[in-house]
Amino acid sequence: MLRYVFRRFLTAIPTLFVIVTISFFLILVAPGGPFNQEKGLNPVIQANLDRVFGLDQPLWQQFVTYLGNVLHGDLGTSFASYPTPVTELIGQSLPWTLVLQIPAIIFGWIIGNVLGAVAAYKGAGWDKSVFTTSLFFSSIPPYCLAILTLYVFAVVLGWFPVGGAYSLGMTPEFSWDFFFDAIQYYWLPFLSLLLISIGTQAVGMRSMAIYELGSDYVNYSRGLGIGDAKMTRYIFGNAMLPQITGLALSLGTLVGGALITELVFNYPGLGSLLFDAISANDYPVIQGLATVITVAVLVANYLVEVLYGFIDPRIRASKSGEK
Repeated sequence: MLRYVFRRFLTAIPTLFVIVTISFFLILVAPGGPFNQEKGLNPVIQANLDRVFGLDQPLWQQFVTYLGNVLHGDLGTSFASYPTPVTELIGQSLPWTLVLQIPAIIFGWIIGNVLGAVAAYKGAGWDKSVFTTSLFFSSIPPYCLAILTLYVFAVVLGWFPVGGAYSLGMTPEFSWDFFFDAIQYYWLPFLSLLLISIGTQAVGMRSMAIYELGSDYVNYSRGLGIGDAKMTRYIFGNAMLPQITGLALSLGTLVGGALITELVFNYPGLGSLLFDAISANDYPVIQGLATVITVAVLVANYLVEVLYGFIDPRIRASKSGEK
């Protein structure tokens, strides 16, 4: 098991390096720049800004400097919010994304898998209703559902605030007053993400469970007289493996699903931070977020591989070269 875990870790290192390298050069070679003449800057001032931030250096030298800083935990300083460090900006936005996304993903994963498993097992009308509803929510783009929930529950019915994360005049703090104020702004983006997560997980679990129900080992076990309770544990235990992968990848790519949703609800998370950074050509923030997202995805994949090794010894044996 230790050899298997170590081998998985070694494969993640070159992957991280390649992705960080590609994201770094793609951002720098993109048209425009943070201090170009289109923003009305004097050429002398622009040249001085490029020199101060190291943008006048060759690309390879900028990359070596950036890579060295990243290895020391320094993601640079924001251009648009100078002299605020990128790590500070990410630290301010990350809690909002975690509080919004993690509960939506986890509850959606649990509810969706239960609904999908029950739909596959019961079949008939229950299966049709669950599958149709789940397919609808899994197919609708997140921004469409966000706009619909915002329009219906905030604009038309007026049950919730239109946007933001807390009322004007409030300051984020650990207090009951702030909690009860922020929770009013929380429900709509949470609900839009939760419904999509439930639909996606239910469709996946239903498909895997139906496949397992029709497999040869199930028919053979039923012929041997094995009870339904024990067979159900085997069936849904095997069907759960791909769903664990989906859960880990969802946790690893938090900013992806939250980007448009946070923009629609004006929620101050990583998605909004990334959008603002792209709009301002804020290279350090974009590169820092790309690095953080890459690390999160690799860690999620690594944990899935290790978890698979514990759940299914066949996977561990095949990956580590055991016979």
